[in-house]
Amino acid sequence: MMQRLRQFFSKNRSTSSNKGGGLSSWIGKHFFGINNEAMDTNETIFSVITQLANTLSSLPLKLFDNYEERKDMTVADLIKYQPNPVMTTFEFINKLEVDRNKDGNGYALIERDMYLQPIALWPIPPEYVSVLQNTDDNSIWYQITGINQNMLVDSQQMIHVKHITGASRLTGISPINVLKNALAFDKAVATFSLNEMSKTDSFKVTYEANLDDEKRENTIEDFKRFKNDNGGVLFQEPGVTVDQIKREFVSGDVINTEKITHTRIANAFNIPISFINNINNTVATNNEQIMTQFVQKTLTPIVRQYEQELTIKLLTQAQRKQGLYLKFNMNGLMRGDVQARTAFYQAMRRGGVFSTNTILGLEDMPLSKEPMAEKLFVSGDLYPIDMDPTQRKGVSSNAKEDQQAVLVNDPDKSD
Repeated sequence: MMQRLRQFFSKNRSTSSNKGGGLSSWIGKHFFGINNEAMDTNETIFSVITQLANTLSSLPLKLFDNYEERKDMTVADLIKYQPNPVMTTFEFINKLEVDRNKDGNGYALIERDMYLQPIALWPIPPEYVSVLQNTDDNSIWYQITGINQNMLVDSQQMIHVKHITGASRLTGISPINVLKNALAFDKAVATFSLNEMSKTDSFKVTYEANLDDEKRENTIEDFKRFKNDNGGVLFQEPGVTVDQIKREFVSGDVINTEKITHTRIANAFNIPISFINNINNTVATNNEQIMTQFVQKTLTPIVRQYEQELTIKLLTQAQRKQGLYLKFNMNGLMRGDVQARTAFYQAMRRGGVFSTNTILGLEDMPLSKEPMAEKLFVSGDLYPIDMDPTQRKGVSSNAKEDQQAVLVNDPDKSD
């Protein structure tokens, strides 16, 4: 198996399904046609996907070794700065997240060297990837289809991030497909409204006497000429009644439809409704609470999926057992809630629950090498938890004498 993988990524590989050579000659080949997508025509969908993709790709992604950042490995530079020669990490994560929210699946092919170490990550358009399962051993395989050649790789060579999955669990469900009916109705209302707004002014002209065809044509031409020459102002002559035909456009219908559509889009993408434009005429009363809700309910599950997928596919089992893992830093999104975090850490620290290194680990900061950094303290103010209470400041001499008397009379209570 290792020999076959080495041959696959070598330049001399040539088979009936890959006549162009190795991965370097395959990348950049033409694929089948591009389909039109709702993200291109619906500004709300475009806005939601842009927010999710930009937020995730802005988070620092690093390789850690037991809370310490590792910079001396190829994988560290790969995921932190440049996953492949033509993309930055921001562009790479952005592309995967856009595909995940647009099609329900984001794919990236892992290119490895002759020692099976990852050296590049290449995003693959979802429409050219098919997920297959071997019924003999339930293993997962990915077939990448192009015009010039096809490629079949096992699951360990493909990074696959999904939206929520269905019964098969092999592929994610596209939220845009879920919103198909809602978007179609919204588009129909918008199209009708635009058609109504684009109509020119219409009038009904009534004469008290009957006109023959020639006089009717002359009257219509005079009416058009008079309207254009006088800037839309019409003068009603005796015996002639001019009535304007009213349009059927009602702005309230459009607003109500947009409210319903925006709510459905927010539900499908699992984001707070306040993250969509202020169509509901609501004002965010607490930005920190909204951001906390977004981070906890929307972003955390997405980040967790990326972290596990990247860690499993880019690191060996031996490396993971040593304490290596890939992690996004989301602390920047919670900076507005520093006061709440500080109060929580203080309560845990002074109550003897968290040590200094525990707090540093939760903040993704390097652990302290000081011996006391692992000790638990309790307020009083902050003594080692195993310290003799009589040695604390402020304890009266009578209390010390009483404690010593107890120890003399009953040495077993020294514990």
